Amino acid sequence: MSGHRRNLFAVTAASFIGFTGFTLVMPFLPLYFNLLGVRDVGDVALWSGLSLGVTPALTAFLSPFWGRLADRFGRKIMVERSLVSFVLVMGATAFVTRAWHVFALRAAQGLFAGYGALTLTMAADSAPRGRMAQAIGMVQTAQRLGPALGPVIGGIVAQVVGLRHAFLVAAAFYLAAVVIVFALYDERLVREHAAEDPERDRAVTFRNVLAFENFLLMMAVIFGLQFVDRSFGPILPLYVQLLGVGTDRVALVSGILFSIAAATGAIGHHYCARLLRRRSASHVIAAASAVAAIGAAGYVAAGSVRWLFLATPLFGIAIGAGMTAAYTAAGSVIPAGARGAGFGLLTTASLVGLALSPIVSGVLGATSLRAVFLLDVVGLAILAVVVRRVMTKPGTPAPEPPLAEPTAEAA
Repeated sequence: MSGHRRNLFAVTAASFIGFTGFTLVMPFLPLYFNLLGVRDVGDVALWSGLSLGVTPALTAFLSPFWGRLADRFGRKIMVERSLVSFVLVMGATAFVTRAWHVFALRAAQGLFAGYGALTLTMAADSAPRGRMAQAIGMVQTAQRLGPALGPVIGGIVAQVVGLRHAFLVAAAFYLAAVVIVFALYDERLVREHAAEDPERDRAVTFRNVLAFENFLLMMAVIFGLQFVDRSFGPILPLYVQLLGVGTDRVALVSGILFSIAAATGAIGHHYCARLLRRRSASHVIAAASAVAAIGAAGYVAAGSVRWLFLATPLFGIAIGAGMTAAYTAAGSVIPAGARGAGFGLLTTASLVGLALSPIVSGVLGATSLRAVFLLDVVGLAILAVVVRRVMTKPGTPAPEPPLAEPTAEAA
C-alpha cells in the first residue's frame, strides 16, 4: 500500500470508528439520565437537549481555531488531541452520578472536539493531484456509515454490558482510532506534497480564506444542505404516523427510512468524484440540489408511506453528492498551508446548520409537518439557482484575495 493510500485509509478508518463510537451511546442519553435519577419527562428532554447541543455549538465556534493550530503545528497531533479527549470524556461519563456531570463533560468535549473537520483536511492533503473529491468522499462516506451502524451496535452493547459500561466501550472505540492515526498516518508525506505548492508560504488569515474564489458561496451551500438534511430528524416519526402507519410500527418504519437516507447519502459521497470528472462542481452542486428538491417534494406530496421509500433514496444520494462536491470545490482553492483553517470554517457552517435545523423544524412542524418539507424544497431550489448563476466556473478570472503581511494571526 502506497503512503498516500495508507494515510487515506488511516483517516477514513479513524472517522468511521470515531463516528460509530459516538452514536454507540448518544442516542440512548435520555435513558442514561433516567438511570441517574431524572424521572420527569420534561427534565429528561431538557438535560438531553442541552447535553447534545452544547458540544456542536462549542465545536462550531472553535473549529476554525483548531484548524489554524493544525496549519501551524500539524494535523496529526491535533486529531490525536481531539480523539484522546473523546477517550477521556466517554470514559468519565461512565462514572458520573448527576445529570449536570454529563452536561459539564459534554461542554468540555466541545472545547476539544473537531477531529471531523481535520480528517477531511488530512484526506485533502493526502490526495494525489486531481483526486481530492475521491479522498473527501471516502471520509464523508465513513462519517455517514458510522452513525448508521452505531445505534444498532450500541443497543446490543447496552443489553450485554449495561448502559453505563457502554460508555467505556465507546471510549475503547476512540482509543482504537487514536492508535490507527498514530501508527498509520505519516505526515512527512503530506509535507513533501505541500512543498510542491508554490503558495504554501503565503501568509493567509481567516479573512483571506473567506475571500478565496467561491468559498463563501460553498459555506452557504454546506449550511443549506446540512440544514435540509437534518430537518427530517425531529418530525419524520410523526409524519410516518400521520400517513397511517400504526403506532406499533412507527419506530421500525422511521428507522428503516433513516437508514436508507444514511446509506444512500454514503453512496452519493462515494460516487461524487466520478461526477466531478465529467461535470464542473457548479453543475454537480446545482443538479444535486435540484434532485434533492424533487425528493423532498415527494415527501410533501406523499399520500402514503410507500412514497417515502421512493423519495428517500433520491434525496439521500443527491444530498451526499452535493455535500462532497461543495467541500471539494472549497478545498481546491485553499492553499495547502491554510486548509486546516479553511475546513474549520466549512465545518462551522455545517454545524450551525445542524444546530438550527431541528429548532426550525420543530417550530414549523408544530403548525404543519408538510410545511417543513415544503421549506426544504424551496431552500434547495434556491440553492440550485444561486449556484448556477453565481458560482465562478473553473478558468474564469476571479479577484485575488489580498495577501496579508506576516502577522501573529497568519503565522
